[in-house]
Amino acid sequence: MATTFTLNGQRVTTDTDPDTMLVWVLRDHLHLTGTKYGCGIGRCGSCTIHVDGASRRSCRTRLSSVENREVTTIEGLSGNRDHILQKLWLEEQVPQCGYCHSGQIMHAAALLAENASPSREEIIDHMDRILCRCGTYQRILRAVERAAEEG
Repeated sequence: MATTFTLNGQRVTTDTDPDTMLVWVLRDHLHLTGTKYGCGIGRCGSCTIHVDGASRRSCRTRLSSVENREVTTIEGLSGNRDHILQKLWLEEQVPQCGYCHSGQIMHAAALLAENASPSREEIIDHMDRILCRCGTYQRILRAVERAAEEG
C-alpha cells in the first residue's frame, strides 16, 4: 500500500509497509540520513523531525501516521544549511560527536516557531527532552538563546 506525504516541500510516495517507523523510511528508503537513530524508544530525541511543524520522534512515528501530512527533516530545514540555528550551532561550537545535533536543531526550531522569544527557563525546559551524550548543553543553550535574540 502506497503512502503519500510532503517531505521537505516535495510530495513523495513510498510503497514501504505503513507500519514501518518513519526513521527507517527516511534513512533506508528515502536516503535522508541526517535524521539519526538513537534509542528507538523516543527518549533521546536524536531522531526528531517536524510533522506539520511540531517536533516528533521519528523512531516512534509510523509511516501511516504521516499520510497527507508535511514532514520536515534536518535536510529540509534550510536549503543551504543557513538556518539561523545551523549557523549558531557552528559559531557556538556545539558539535562534538554530532550525533544528536540534527534532533537538537529540529527541536529548537520547533520551539522558536511556536515562541519567538522564549525565556531561558522555557528553552531549558523545552531542550531538556533531547539527550546530548557529549554534554554540550551550555553551548546548545547559548545557540538557542542567540537564535531567539537574533531572530
